[in-house]
Amino acid sequence: MIERTLFSPDHEAFRDSFRRFIDKEIAPFHAEWEEQGYVDRAVWNKAGDNGFLCMSMPEEYGGSEADKAYSMIQIEEIGRAGYTGIGFGLHSEIVAPYILHYGTAEQKAKYLPKLASGEMVGAIAMSEPAAGSDLQGIKATAIQQADGSYLLNGSKTFITNGWHADLVIVVAKTNPAAGGKGTSLMLVERGMPGFTVGKRLKKVGMKAQDTSELFFDNVRLTADHLLGGPAYENKGFICLMEQLPWERMQIAIGAVGAAQAAIDWTVDYVKERKVFGQPVAAFQNTRYVLAELQTEVQVARVFVDKCCELILQDKLDTATASMAKYWTTDLQCKVMDECVQLFGGYGYMWEYPIARAYADARVQRIYGGTNEIMKEVITRSMGLGK
Repeated sequence: MIERTLFSPDHEAFRDSFRRFIDKEIAPFHAEWEEQGYVDRAVWNKAGDNGFLCMSMPEEYGGSEADKAYSMIQIEEIGRAGYTGIGFGLHSEIVAPYILHYGTAEQKAKYLPKLASGEMVGAIAMSEPAAGSDLQGIKATAIQQADGSYLLNGSKTFITNGWHADLVIVVAKTNPAAGGKGTSLMLVERGMPGFTVGKRLKKVGMKAQDTSELFFDNVRLTADHLLGGPAYENKGFICLMEQLPWERMQIAIGAVGAAQAAIDWTVDYVKERKVFGQPVAAFQNTRYVLAELQTEVQVARVFVDKCCELILQDKLDTATASMAKYWTTDLQCKVMDECVQLFGGYGYMWEYPIARAYADARVQRIYGGTNEIMKEVITRSMGLGK
């Protein structure tokens, strides 16, 4: 295999530390969390206590001021282990950066330390019942009133961390007549009158991930709850577009980690499982299928590592991130399907990690922008399409 050059010895020492955290604080409980539909809230506090949340945030806000490579390792390791209930990536590398990059000094000081400690769990509410990948089509509104406050109305669905969320960045129209150019990002806290968390959604996979509906009925927000303050009113869509490449790369990183784990599990299984008196690994078809999958995952890893280098240099463009997201998640689903086949009937049993990984993988091609939307983004960068 090609030697990876993305991570330093310090990064790899962190990997070992985070693996120990997974083994102690996540692995023994994840099956139970899948049954209940959400992870225990305590795991967030434990992660905060160990410095595993918001690592790339400045030290003044409770972070470690670490480079994003540490978060990349965290995403890889969660993907490798198959513990998809853990929403640390979205919390630390989507929600917190929005506040860091666009928030006012007061908003940063108020929220970032609590996100870093695990006192607050963060979510971002984009998708609606009638608007998913098309963010310009959202219907939620936050209309400014005569006293300067905003009234937020609407609903959101498929919200990761929604059940536990103490702070939600809500994408809403502050000027509905302006379409995408009238979008703003509003900061909504648990307990605000009119804000309710709906039912936890029962999904095909990612069963421990607390995905929920959120409802906003005349939620009154002061001007302090407009992310970035007046300067960022109606500029929310621009903020979303600026942050999407890193969000999509997080999906790609997890996809490659999960695909490699599936191959590793399958290699171990086919060496032990016997059919017609010989190991499944003895059949040429088994070896060739695994050789093909390993080659494709190695190609994907090299590409993703290069994209990660560009992220660290702040040079990754939207089209390349879209390529990584669509290619790796398509590959992830292919790998899971082939590996389930090599497991035979046991691959369809929920107690086997490969079965859960198969179910968990499918949504990767949908969220963060569907893979069809990724191809549209790519074609536009080529001078094709609208």
